[in-house]
Amino acid sequence: MGIIENPGRDGHLIYSKNTRRHEYGYRARARKQRIKILLTVLAAGLLITAVVFGVLKIRKLILAAKAEPEKEVIELDGFNDPDAPSAGEIIGEFPEEPEAPEKMEKLPFFEGYEVYKDGDTKGIYSEEIISNYAILIDLKTGHVVAERNGFSKMYPASMTKVLTLLVAAEHLDDLSATFTMTQDIADFVYTNDCSQVGYAVGETMTMKELLYGLIMPSGGDAALALARCVAGSTDAFVEMMNDKVAELGLQDVAHFTNPIGIFDEENYCTPAAMAMIMKAALENPVCREVLGQHIYVTAPTEEHPDGITLSNLFLRRIEDKETGGEVLGAKTGYVNESGNCAVSYSIQNSDSRYICVTGASKGAWRCIYDHCDIYTGFAE
Repeated sequence: MGIIENPGRDGHLIYSKNTRRHEYGYRARARKQRIKILLTVLAAGLLITAVVFGVLKIRKLILAAKAEPEKEVIELDGFNDPDAPSAGEIIGEFPEEPEAPEKMEKLPFFEGYEVYKDGDTKGIYSEEIISNYAILIDLKTGHVVAERNGFSKMYPASMTKVLTLLVAAEHLDDLSATFTMTQDIADFVYTNDCSQVGYAVGETMTMKELLYGLIMPSGGDAALALARCVAGSTDAFVEMMNDKVAELGLQDVAHFTNPIGIFDEENYCTPAAMAMIMKAALENPVCREVLGQHIYVTAPTEEHPDGITLSNLFLRRIEDKETGGEVLGAKTGYVNESGNCAVSYSIQNSDSRYICVTGASKGAWRCIYDHCDIYTGFAE
C-alpha cells in the first residue's frame, strides 16, 4: 500500500495506520541490528585484550626464566636419602663447637652475678601484672630496672631446670653419648606427676636429646637421666647444683634439693637469683641454643619411629606478642605452691638486653602476658 498523504493543520503529513505499522517494524529491525553490531565489537575487544594479556604474561615468564638459574628440587622426605641427616640433625644440631643463633652471638653482659637497685629502680604496681614476684634486669649493667618482691624467697618449680641444664652442659663431654631409659625413672616421674618427654622404658636417646627434653617439654625423666649420667646419682648431682650456686655467689639466696623442681621448702631462690642463673646459662653456648629452640625433633627410634616433637610453648606463644623486641630464650615452671612462673631473655629493638623473672601468676597465658607487659612497660 502506498503512502497516503494528508496535510494536517500544522503542515505535517498524516500517515495511514498501515504505514505507521510498517515504520515501527523497520525501526525494530534497525535497533536489533545495531545491538548485534555492538555485541560483536565488544566480543572482539575482549578477545583482543585476552590475547594481548596472554602474550605479555608469556613474555614475562620467559624473561623470568632467563633471569633466574634453575633451582634444585629438594625432596621433603629426607629419610629416603641414605646420606640425609637424621631428624635430630635437621633441627637444632650442635656443631663441633656450638654456635648460637646470630642474635645471640654477642653477649654484652655485665660481669659477675651481683645485681643492684637504686633510686631509678621502679616498682611494679600495675594490677594488670598478676604475678606476685617479678624482676627485670638490664644485662648490660646489672641494674634492676623494675621489681615486685624481686629479692624475696620464692619456689622456682621447673625454672630449676635452667640450673640442671647448666650443670649438665658443663660436665658432658660427649653430647652423642647415649642413655637407656630405666623403669625406676619412669616410675618416679609418674608417681610424682612430673612433666615428661615420654621416653619408653628401654628406649635409647643421646645426651643432646636429653638436654632438649629437659627444657622444651620440661621433662622430669630427662632431668633424672642427666643427673645419673653426669653424677652417678640424683643426690650427687644436686650437690653439684648447689656447688654451682655457690660459684655464682648466690648461696645465700638460692638452694636446691632436686633437679626437677618438685616442691620442697628447701628448693628455693629469689627472682633475682633465678635471673642470674639464667644469665650464667646464656653465657654457655650449648645452654643458650637449647633455651632458644622453638621446635626440636628427636631421632627416630623403634619406640618412636617418627621421633618425638618437642616444643617450647612459652617461646611459641610469645613470639607474635608485643614485647618491644624479641624473646630469645625461656623456661617456665608450675607447682601449686609457686603458681605459674617463668624466666625469659629478650633483646629489645634498641639492642638492650634483659632478663625477666616472674612467679605466682594465675595461669600459663597470664604469665606470658605479664612478661609482655613488663618488657613493654619498663624495658628501653
